[in-house]
Amino acid sequence: MSLFVFKLPDIGEGIAEAEIVAWHVKVGDRVEEDQQLADMMTDKATVEMESPVAGTVVRLAGEVGDMVAIGASLVEIESHADTNAVESRDEQPLGDGAVHASAAMEQAIPVSGTEEVTAPAPAPAAPVEQPAQPQSKSLASPAVRQRARDLGIDLGAVRTTADRIRHADLDAYLLYNGGTVSGSAPKRADETSKVVGLRRKIAENMAEAKRRIPHFTLVEEFDVTDLEATRAMMNRDRGDSPKLTLLPFLITAMGKAIADWPMLNATFDDEAMTVTRHGSMHLGMATQTQGGLMVPVIRDAQARSVWALASEIARLADAAKTGKATRDELSGSTITLSSLGPMGGITSTPVINRPEVAIIAVN
Repeated sequence: MSLFVFKLPDIGEGIAEAEIVAWHVKVGDRVEEDQQLADMMTDKATVEMESPVAGTVVRLAGEVGDMVAIGASLVEIESHADTNAVESRDEQPLGDGAVHASAAMEQAIPVSGTEEVTAPAPAPAAPVEQPAQPQSKSLASPAVRQRARDLGIDLGAVRTTADRIRHADLDAYLLYNGGTVSGSAPKRADETSKVVGLRRKIAENMAEAKRRIPHFTLVEEFDVTDLEATRAMMNRDRGDSPKLTLLPFLITAMGKAIADWPMLNATFDDEAMTVTRHGSMHLGMATQTQGGLMVPVIRDAQARSVWALASEIARLADAAKTGKATRDELSGSTITLSSLGPMGGITSTPVINRPEVAIIAVN
């Protein structure tokens, strides 16, 4: 047997460390060659690490949320191959996409073989006779029993004048107890989970934005009856074009308004104390994904037609939700639009996407 030390490879230009966002193995697990070991997150992308050898995991570099330096040990694997040689593979930059860890540098450290000792199986325990459980004396139909379970009612505490408990008896029980039933809402245990990866970066950015930006909210109400009629007419004649939602029309309206209000399409460097008013509107589109809120960017949104905007919205939303959005597609916005229409509500007050100076929220 030999011990392979799998070192975190160079996973992108200028990357000095990466964050552990998920482990797919644990100490003691048997792994096969090319099996996924961990997901590592850099400033550019989330990268998959795969095992270069088959064997047993004997050590992991840390816990989810920990940072690992490039070239440092990530996983140690006890290989089942019979070798006493020290291996070294040339380290290659692996880019931003999915990474095969076999391109990384590993080190084989010879260790002495060990004999496998199999402990004798314990003799089967003698069967223990369980006392018979008393039959429930509360007779009720399946529907009544299900309702009682949903309400947290013990049927043994319900009185009835008939041969079985009925819905009317449950109603009487509820009325007698003042309409409340102990335990009607199941109690859930406390859960604590570590905020890592994209969620942590979003949380840090939003917290920093609230600390450093004085927020002010203005709410206006608009009648979009005519706009909805126009949208319905265009969708009827759209052919192979994507279906139009309200978003392309809202972005078009923003592009026209920005020409008169350039101070809203701006970014602010609060350390250098400089404001940059941008000539083009690179619109950040807040998108909810399983990994948290992401903001893909529509470049030069003011110059696109509603049909072109609809196509770009669909493309970027899919890239964000499937984790395929590139770093360039997720950065460089000059103003953000957050649409909470599907969620309902009358108004909302989102956090400004720093270093921008404004965010538009539509309900």
